[in-house]
Amino acid sequence: MGKKEGEEPEHGEPAQFDPSFNGPLKKRSCTDIICLFLFLAVILGYIALGILAWLYGDPRHVLYPRNSTGWFCGVGPNKDKPNLFYFDILKCATSVNVMASALNGLQCPTTQVCVNQCPSGFWVVSPMAFGKNPKDVFDQNLCVPSASLTSGETVKGILDKELCPYYYTPTTPVLGRCLPDVTALGKIPPDFANTGGLLPSSINDTVSLLKNGTGSGLVSLDILNGFNAKDVAIRIFEDFASAWPWILLGLVIAMLVSMLFLLLLRFTAPVMVWLLIIGLLAAGAYGIWHCYWEYDQYRLQGAKISDVGFTTNVKIYLQVQETWLAFLIIVSLGEAVILLTLIFLRTRILIAIALIQESSKAIGHMMSALFFPLFTFVLLLICVAYWSATALYPSTCPFLRVQTVSQCSSVHRCSSPKPPFRYLATSGIPVYKVVALNATEPGCTGINATESCDPQSFNSSKYQDCASARCIFITYNEEGLFQRNLFNLQIYNAIAFLWCVNFVIALGQCTLAGAFASYYWAFNKPGDIPMFPVTGSFMRSLRYHVGSLAFGALILTLVQIVRILLEYIDHKTRSAQNACARFILCCMKCCLWCLEKFIKFLNRNAYIMIAIYGKNFCVSAKNAFKLLMRNIIRVVVLDKVTDVLLFFGKLLVVGGVGVLAFFFFSGRIQAPGNSFSSQNLNYYWMPIITVVFGSYLVAQGFFSVYSMCVDTLFLCFLEDLERNDGSIQKPYYMSKNLMKILNKSNKAAK
Repeated sequence: MGKKEGEEPEHGEPAQFDPSFNGPLKKRSCTDIICLFLFLAVILGYIALGILAWLYGDPRHVLYPRNSTGWFCGVGPNKDKPNLFYFDILKCATSVNVMASALNGLQCPTTQVCVNQCPSGFWVVSPMAFGKNPKDVFDQNLCVPSASLTSGETVKGILDKELCPYYYTPTTPVLGRCLPDVTALGKIPPDFANTGGLLPSSINDTVSLLKNGTGSGLVSLDILNGFNAKDVAIRIFEDFASAWPWILLGLVIAMLVSMLFLLLLRFTAPVMVWLLIIGLLAAGAYGIWHCYWEYDQYRLQGAKISDVGFTTNVKIYLQVQETWLAFLIIVSLGEAVILLTLIFLRTRILIAIALIQESSKAIGHMMSALFFPLFTFVLLLICVAYWSATALYPSTCPFLRVQTVSQCSSVHRCSSPKPPFRYLATSGIPVYKVVALNATEPGCTGINATESCDPQSFNSSKYQDCASARCIFITYNEEGLFQRNLFNLQIYNAIAFLWCVNFVIALGQCTLAGAFASYYWAFNKPGDIPMFPVTGSFMRSLRYHVGSLAFGALILTLVQIVRILLEYIDHKTRSAQNACARFILCCMKCCLWCLEKFIKFLNRNAYIMIAIYGKNFCVSAKNAFKLLMRNIIRVVVLDKVTDVLLFFGKLLVVGGVGVLAFFFFSGRIQAPGNSFSSQNLNYYWMPIITVVFGSYLVAQGFFSVYSMCVDTLFLCFLEDLERNDGSIQKPYYMSKNLMKILNKSNKAAK
């Protein structure tokens, strides 16, 4: 059915000529005020949350190790004892790695004390020591501070209560924790594990682990790998310390190659695009010939698929004529599609090439735009640092909770399995309770972890009827309003973080769009280009359009939150899912991924329209979408041509710099004046990986600017075609090359 008279076309009316328009509008007003105030309120709340986390939080749980009673090593009363010593470190290997245990807050099930220096030798309680005075057997510096070696307690009693270690091996401090020294593997005394059966089997496990990397069922190789990881980390650090100037030089080379590639695209873009097209056609032609040759060979041999039947060996199907006939048809159809596309879309391909060349010229006239991503990167680093610091302060406490006394085998080993899904806040005050180690002991029945105590001033003589009474760290106080709402505050922290990150990215895109739009709408280039276009566009975005940018960022944030929730649900329910549930979740995740990609595409073009016309987000998104839909074929062609060029550009930068780094750090290329030798590197591949990864980030930053430039000039080009007709009153702003491709021109004034 035809459209009724006066009805608006499906994709909107073309833009009309405006004699006063000559680029990004200078006179504009603030947009999306409501979203602006909402964003500012969230930012103020985010700042308040950070202040609360700073005031009530305690990051020492990550910065310092903590002994069995909950006190930190290296600060406070233990200022002179910066290292944490494990009585029986083999018990840390029964479930998780000791470093992961310490850093994640999971308590290692053995007594831990703060010490001044880590033990440097082998020692074990000998069978003959059980009849001696404890002060002649144990080192008080390695015992629990509350342990008294002169109180009449026997050696066996001290060991049973884990007041002192029954053995230790040479250790070295790693992040404040005394871990076994792997360099002492060949120095184990022959009689080290000869305890006459009076001590636990952990000593035999330790000897076996250090000698052979094996032990009883309780010993895991993960702990040995953890010890070796320390030496590997030190060697990698040494490599970075000696090679960092050359790594930096590699990144500088990547930056220069990226800049040179983008600036030369005005000359090389046509050659590269047509070479890629010709190469694709040549590959298709070879594929047709090869498929026909294989088909003809098997046809002459009489190899048919009916002779093979069904088999799981896929290679068999490559030896029948029907397979190669199918390949021949598929490749021929693909080649035909490419040829028809090239014939009917050749003009649009030429337009895409011309816009790419024009983008290279635009960047050449405003080189500062290439370095603007550094500013965006700094803002993103600030967002990440603030989020991580805010999350760290209130959420670094251990997973501890009260257990029954019968579950506590000693004063320093009350730790729980994994708790429900939440963190206990370090913002609370540590809670210590009096606990009886032996609940069946006479006089201990009334001691059930209800009485508070101070571990520094605790006097066990007060409980004469209960010799096993001890002051134990239980948990952190959760009674405050801040502690009770910690999980909700963490959710707020995550949402605010995503919104801020998306806003920073939106601000960078809108700034670059305004700068490149000012280039396109300058009639006489470069004379009419305004001074400091990037700075001017940045100030306009901040002054007028924070609300609109926050609006677009909020929409994207909501989609990302839904995706995160869906991933969480999938992770938690994976063991209970059937095939149907997995299929539904997979479809939902795929749909949300597509939705996020579409929102990013729509936001990007909306920010371009905001930078040019200064309208609110909804109007700008609508106008951009309708403009693109009126030129959908040009959009697809330009997008694919640009993607291919930028892909090969990144491949050139990363691959070229990576190959150069390989030849240099592997010693195949010598440094001038022998100022650096690859023989000094422990792992030459680490600097290579660093250079390759850094080169990719550098290329991504530069090429993102170029991609934004292409998109901006493309929208301006489409607007130019709809607004103007080449007359004296309505001249085109596009380049002469574009006008030549479209068979258009500006009429000269008489």
